Parts: sequence; C-alpha cells; structure tokens
Amino acid sequence: MDSRIPRLRRKLARIPYAPNRSHSFGEERHEFRLGPRLTKGQADAFQAEHDVELPQPYRDFLINMGGSGAAPYYGLIPLEDCTLFTMNSRDASTGSRGFSRAYRPTRRGDLFLHVIERGCSDLVLIGITGPLTGRVLIGNADGFWGPNVSSAPDFLAWYERWLDHMAAGQDNRALELTSPQLRAHPIRQRLAHSPWPLHRT
Repeated sequence: MDSRIPRLRRKLARIPYAPNRSHSFGEERHEFRLGPRLTKGQADAFQAEHDVELPQPYRDFLINMGGSGAAPYYGLIPLEDCTLFTMNSRDASTGSRGFSRAYRPTRRGDLFLHVIERGCSDLVLIGITGPLTGRVLIGNADGFWGPNVSSAPDFLAWYERWLDHMAAGQDNRALELTSPQLRAHPIRQRLAHSPWPLHRT
C-alpha cells in the first residue's frame, strides 16, 4: 500500500459534508464519502478484461481507500463503469483536442481512462499508456477546450491537492491553478516538445 494512503484517509475524514460549503459542484452526490473498496481480484479482473495495467497509485486508492464516491466534481466513477479513450488530433483552428472511445486492442494512440464524473462531455482521465501514464487530465470529449494535464505526478498527489483545497475552502477551480514551484516540474520540460499539452491543473 502506498504510504500516502493513511494521510489521505485522515484528511478526507476532516472534511464533513455541508451543502454549498465549498463550491465543489457535485458534492451533494458523494457527500465526501467513499464507496466500498475494491478487492485485488476485482482490479485484476478489470485489467485482464481490458488488457491494460492500472497506474499503481490509482489502483492503490481503489483497493485501500474506496472504489467510488468522494473526489472532485461529481465523484469517482466505479471501476466497472470506467471507459477507455484515445486523444484525438489537435484541431487546427482551436488548438484543442477531443477524445474518442477506445476498445482494446487498439493502435489508434495512447489510452486514457475516464475516472471522475464531471458532467456533459467533460472528462477527467488518467493516462494508461504512453508518456502521460499515471497523470490526470481534464478535457472535453468534443474538443471544445483543453485538455489540461495536471502538474501533479500521479493520482494520489492530485487527490491530495483537492483535499487540501477543500480543507482551505477553495473551490474546484483551484485545481486549474499551478503554483510557481509546480510550473518548474521536470515533466514540463519532457513534454514541452511532445504532442501532449501541459496546462494549468
């Protein structure tokens, strides 16, 4: 188990649900409560069915924290309902990229797993293969904007940032901000000349 999990449990326990407390839209759906944890067997079965390997921090969260519920926006999608996507080519007029549903096996591009419900055609995804493996992205399936790649190195770091923002009374929009220290994160330099954008999440 990742050593950060006990700290995340403590932080989540300090955020009781109160309507309209934090501008975290969707909080009335999950009320800052997590659903049942997944078993290792359930995680293994999903990986085998879809021929993918879940990033370890995300897998650790599902097995040791909870398999649904408390998370940014409308909350964590149960693993069995998560779907795979590939990122579309950049739109020449807007510079944005949409996403298309993917079915394994695929040669269309790197895979991303839709893990958090944001509403409409907006997506919160985790990179499953390719240079963004393990990273959280916020985008729009139709390419109306983004996508934005989080500067957090993995799902647990991104989730902890959200907990810290909620404890400080910030809203979800704070997830779109990157501190000066994080702007200098080494991943930015590695991705600067790649086809993947690194924005402000």
